[in-house]
Amino acid sequence: MTASSSLRPDLGDVAATEVAAEQAHVDRVYAELAKADARAASVAAEGLARGRTDRTGDVRDEEMTGLFERDALMYAAARRRATLEKQYEGLVFGRLDLGEEHSEPGEREVRHIGRLGVRDDDYEPLVIDWRAPAAAAFYRATPVEPMGVLRRRVLRCSGSRVIGVEDDLMVPEAPEDLVVVGDGALMAALTRSRGRQMRDIVATIQAHQDAAIRATSRGVVEISGGPGTGKTVVALHRAAYLLYSERRRFESGGILVVGPSAAYTAYIERVLPSLGEDSVALRALGDLVDGVTATRMDHPEVAAVKGSLRIRRLLARAAGRPPEGAPTVFRAFIAGHAVRLDEPQLAGLRKRVLRGHAHNLATDQAREALAQAAWESVRLGEREHFLDAFDSSRDVDEFMAAWWPQVDPREVLLRLVDTDDVSRLAGGVLTHDEAAAVAVSNREALEEGTWSVADVALIDDLAARLGPVQEAAAEEVGFYDIEELDDLGAHGVQDVQVGGMSRMATRSNAVITPVDARERLLQGRIERPTSYAHVLVDEAQDLSPMQWRMLGRRGRSASWTVVGDAAQASWGDLGEALEARRAAYGSLPIQSFHMDTNYRNAREIFDYARRVILPVVPDADIPNAVRETGIDPREMVIDGSVERHVGMALEELLQEVDGSIAIIPPTRWHDRLRVFDGAGDGRVQVIDPLSTKGLEWDATIVLDPEGIAQESPGGARVLYVVLTRAAHRMSVLRPHNPTSA
Repeated sequence: MTASSSLRPDLGDVAATEVAAEQAHVDRVYAELAKADARAASVAAEGLARGRTDRTGDVRDEEMTGLFERDALMYAAARRRATLEKQYEGLVFGRLDLGEEHSEPGEREVRHIGRLGVRDDDYEPLVIDWRAPAAAAFYRATPVEPMGVLRRRVLRCSGSRVIGVEDDLMVPEAPEDLVVVGDGALMAALTRSRGRQMRDIVATIQAHQDAAIRATSRGVVEISGGPGTGKTVVALHRAAYLLYSERRRFESGGILVVGPSAAYTAYIERVLPSLGEDSVALRALGDLVDGVTATRMDHPEVAAVKGSLRIRRLLARAAGRPPEGAPTVFRAFIAGHAVRLDEPQLAGLRKRVLRGHAHNLATDQAREALAQAAWESVRLGEREHFLDAFDSSRDVDEFMAAWWPQVDPREVLLRLVDTDDVSRLAGGVLTHDEAAAVAVSNREALEEGTWSVADVALIDDLAARLGPVQEAAAEEVGFYDIEELDDLGAHGVQDVQVGGMSRMATRSNAVITPVDARERLLQGRIERPTSYAHVLVDEAQDLSPMQWRMLGRRGRSASWTVVGDAAQASWGDLGEALEARRAAYGSLPIQSFHMDTNYRNAREIFDYARRVILPVVPDADIPNAVRETGIDPREMVIDGSVERHVGMALEELLQEVDGSIAIIPPTRWHDRLRVFDGAGDGRVQVIDPLSTKGLEWDATIVLDPEGIAQESPGGARVLYVVLTRAAHRMSVLRPHNPTSA
């Protein structure tokens, strides 16, 4: 039941009185925070004093203990102060007034809810952390099932100042002394303007959302629902709840949050810190492999080949080939005997070693296999003497360095640039056209010096097959200080071997600097994937099977939260992707939660989007939009300058909404419209269709919807995403002759 202003005739005066009362409590909370900050500063000062000594020379054991205590105290104090500073904005956001069954006779218990728990000097709670069990009723109480709650109040704050309150009454009639103010917290929150970053919804979580947030931490929680149903923020609040309820497990093991793009991660990055958590790894799909950053998108047909599990056969064959430039014949003089092993023999040795070992971890096994084959080719003299001579031979060392070097997985992928070569290697796996598409994509990577997002999963697969590159001692791999370049006769440029990879170095800037596209692609070091205690995946419907395998390597011991909507999928073969997803989960049990209310879009906007998707996806998950504006989306056919018409539509929207506006064109028009990026004092953003996943604005301008569908891997599904990004206003511009632009 939502409170109505008719409950109190003098609403203005009553609301002001209630705001003043809440302000008094909030002031008391911030006073306690100031005390806590002072205590943390005192702990820091005490820590700084620990371990000080006037002595010189060796450090005594007791002094070492003091230094350890100093570091521990300084760390704890700094962390506490950082937590307090982050919670300053809107710390207290809710209040519960409970019935007599929860209180002493003649009294009514009041619980204030906030972003972290605060107690007074007598250890009485002033604020209850929103994740605590005592706060659960704030989200779960309803008029049908009030859970002992009489009134739920949401405080709207600016910093430490209370600027308004919104009440929901949970009982048919309020007690005489219980004031009810406002039109309901949820609807008030829905009308607020959007910004460049996602808001947390901690003050307006609904009961069905709270059930998903507080679900058991074991196994898999899948959250489904159509556009605007709050799936993303529910999942992020779940991550914060897990860290609160089982901090030791999830803080030590880590939580990985994966989104579809860098634009998405930038959009949501403030939500978790605002909820009191910063021990979460937030990654886009193009950043999941350490040492690789990718934002470039492949053409849809190329991405479909790279994302399918068929590509693994090609990668396995590529990883099993000898490294580029490896010798094909082994010749050496060992213990007085001439030894020769030809190409078929070496190929057999390589195959046998790789059958049970990853290449980069099998150098010793490869050398042992080579020694055994060399002995069997001569069988003269004592075997032990022969093997000792083999092991100490410089010729063998030089051969092994060339025949079995450490291989960067990215180098394997960069060899796949010749169409005929890729076609031969992919025989029976890919068609000639598919092999050609992979080769062309890799040539583009070399030309531009950038990986595509789909490449990252291939690199991860190759890294798993090859094993991590093993670091050798500096004298073995040829590390050089800049001063040593003079000894090498470095005048201008020298080709320096660093870790087995060629780097170009210049004296002019005194650093070893990559100078071409290939070097940019090979920057950084590919490490073993980090294993996490929990993996949260948003926009799960867009992940390819290869990307699910990449995530599976990071979640072998993890629980999962997975968010998605099949109707918004840009990945075509949902069956193959679902099979790969289940393989990533392993045998974990799955709980499913469905969100069916669209809180984002005005009903008029969502009805427009629904008419687009239902003919394509008849069984699409269509949520119920709960808000109306009475204004239908503007739709117009334009002729002439696209920039002029977009500018006119933008001027109208800037007058109508106070918040953010997105211009979403097909990729071919993106650069021409970039002139509008940042207009309206930074309120306007020009963004490509695929990067809109998971984002929202107050208003959008959708240019050439047919063009968006034609260029996107998901076709009308991606257009459906684009048409559901606006909260309040949407303009749709259809060029009269789009191909002429």
